[in-house]
Amino acid sequence: MGHRQRRRRSPRGPAQVTAKLTIPFVGEISGTWEPADAERSAAWELYLELVTRVSVEELDPEEGFLREALSSLYTFFTTTREILRRYGPDVAPPLAPGHVSFGVLAVTVLNRVLRPLLASWHPRLTAYESQRPPGRDPVAHERQWEHVDALRAEITAVRQTLVSLARTLQEVAGVSDLIDLPAPRAPRSPERGHPPPAGQRGPDRSEP
Repeated sequence: MGHRQRRRRSPRGPAQVTAKLTIPFVGEISGTWEPADAERSAAWELYLELVTRVSVEELDPEEGFLREALSSLYTFFTTTREILRRYGPDVAPPLAPGHVSFGVLAVTVLNRVLRPLLASWHPRLTAYESQRPPGRDPVAHERQWEHVDALRAEITAVRQTLVSLARTLQEVAGVSDLIDLPAPRAPRSPERGHPPPAGQRGPDRSEP
C-alpha cells in the first residue's frame, strides 16, 4: 500500500484582528494586527505559556502565594524573549500607523507591564523573606507582610493585561479557549434506596 499524501491544513485564524491591551497605571495600546504565518505560530506558543501558568489564574486571597506568582511571571518574561529570538524579524515587521504585530505586543508587555512589577517587587519581597524566623511557614510569613495587599493588587492588574493578551493570541492562532475551561462535574451519587449499577459499585467493605 502506498503512503497517503498528507493534506496541508489551511491557515488558521483570521486575516486581521483588532488588538487592545490596557497597561496598568499607564494607558493602553491598540491597533490592527494582520498576522503572518510566523506570528500565528509564535502566538500559539505564547498563548500556551500563558494558559499553563498562574499568570492568568485568579490569585485566591486564602490560597494564593505571591512568591509563586512572581516566579511564574519572571519565567514567562524569559520564555517570551526566547520566542521572540526563535522567530526573529518575521514577528516584528515594519508597520503602518495604527497597526501592531506580535513583536510590538510582546515587547510592550515585557517592558511596560512585567518589568516594572518585577523590578519593584521582587527585591522587596526577597528582603522580607530573608527575615523569616527558622521553622516558620513561608506562606504564613508572607501573609503577615505589610505590603501584601498592595502587591496582590498590582499582580491582579497585570493579570488582567495578560488575560487580554491571551485572548488576542487565541484569536490569531485560531485555537479554542483554554483559559475558561469547564469544571469537571462531580459524579452523581445514587439515589437513596437504589444501589449503583453493576460495574460501578465500590469494594465490599466487609471483605478483609
